[in-house]
Amino acid sequence: MDKPILLEMKNISKAFPGVQALDNVSLTVKAGTVHALMGENGAGKSTLMKCLFGIYSKDSGTIIFDGKEVNFKNSKEALESGVAMVHQELNQALTRTVMDNIWLGRYPTIGKIMVSEKEMLKRTKEIFENIGVNVEPKRKMASMAVSQRQMVEIAKAVSYESKIIVFDEPTSSLTEVEVEHLFRIINMLREKGCGIIYISHKMEEILRISDEVTIMRDGAHVATKKASDLTMDEIIKLMVGRELTNRYPPKDNKPTEVILEVEGISGKYTKLKDASFNLRKGEILGVAGLDGSGRTELLETLFGAMTREGGTIKLHGKEIVNKTPTEAIANGFALLTEERRATGIFAIRDIQENTVISNLNSYLKYGLYLQSKKMEEDTDWSINALNVKTPGKKTEIRSLSGGNQQKVIIGRWLLTKPEVLLLDEPTRGIDVGAKYEIYQLIIKLADEGKGVIMVSSEMPELLGVCDRIVVMSGGRVAGEVDAKNTSQEQILSLAAKYV
Repeated sequence: MDKPILLEMKNISKAFPGVQALDNVSLTVKAGTVHALMGENGAGKSTLMKCLFGIYSKDSGTIIFDGKEVNFKNSKEALESGVAMVHQELNQALTRTVMDNIWLGRYPTIGKIMVSEKEMLKRTKEIFENIGVNVEPKRKMASMAVSQRQMVEIAKAVSYESKIIVFDEPTSSLTEVEVEHLFRIINMLREKGCGIIYISHKMEEILRISDEVTIMRDGAHVATKKASDLTMDEIIKLMVGRELTNRYPPKDNKPTEVILEVEGISGKYTKLKDASFNLRKGEILGVAGLDGSGRTELLETLFGAMTREGGTIKLHGKEIVNKTPTEAIANGFALLTEERRATGIFAIRDIQENTVISNLNSYLKYGLYLQSKKMEEDTDWSINALNVKTPGKKTEIRSLSGGNQQKVIIGRWLLTKPEVLLLDEPTRGIDVGAKYEIYQLIIKLADEGKGVIMVSSEMPELLGVCDRIVVMSGGRVAGEVDAKNTSQEQILSLAAKYV
């Protein structure tokens, strides 16, 4: 027996200046099913969901939810009507507590006058207990790892008792254990009759968790099929319009002499302790480890974004301090941060401003004014060299897809002509086609003699792209392996060494 239809989006179109983001797209979601939404970055997946959720107003088309035509004016109206969305880019009140973030805008009150902290705590604990989330409700959001904050956001969506929940790249910052936990939550919601819309670039997850899959390309609907009838290769072909036989490009970089020596560095306010390794010219050095192992702290300490308590950093045999990011940039370091929205992009500024921001001194004329023509030329070079999909360089960066935002940030750092590139989750939330392009770029940079240190939660990615892999555990370097002669099991074993 067919399950009842919960949501129908018919012939939805949406245009932005210079780009047709959605072109007559239709989507049907049944109760008690997980419907995956797939496509390359810029295919229109998130735009379609934002039209549903009231963030964008559609130009044309019809949305029928639970048998009635709806046209939500804002996200509050959508949430109150039974449609929730867990966004890929977290937008939380970091200085407030976990329970404040869950009940923001709908605090339980005493006599509609005072907020009832007792009731709020009680309800938060009940939700966490129901879905198995182990987080202290009174803990400040800023003190938690990205993965924990993601689980809080999922709990918040569940708290609305919604009939439709949209998960936009929910596992991009989760560990394998947390992914399994999320899948248990999704299965629980499915059994209760919820309709789940699941956006992800991770095809293994899609094939495992989904009932149906809709694939989009260039703002249009390509196909809707049962997940059981699809293979990874078929999904890729439908997504990119061509066959992609290898997930990782051929490697032609050849590491030579040591350029960076790190000896016993420790963080003053972090768990990073006595980390040592070296990096060679033309090498891609991976950094693996479980969430909270000190991977991000290692990169940020090298870049001067976190205070170093001890140890030495030598570049070409000469000791450097990198006390601040400004000093690190002057020494030839560049850092692509883990959280693109929070610490990577200047969301309300255009692509040109985001591209040239780290290299402004090179555009100064007589120390008095910036040379507009040179900035425009460099931005055009970055857009073309990195194949950024955008209507133009004056487009606000927040209107681009996640993958294209990431390319803009990489272009920004390339203009500083770095010797050491620190990449923290460079392909997080990026589709398979754009990932391949970024892998090609990383390998090309290494081939040109740059040293690359790359943190990733995806072990196949580290094994496919890197030359060596340093494994972090409990803030320490637990071991080092050759990417060609190791296994995921060996890496996981080292990652658990000091846990």
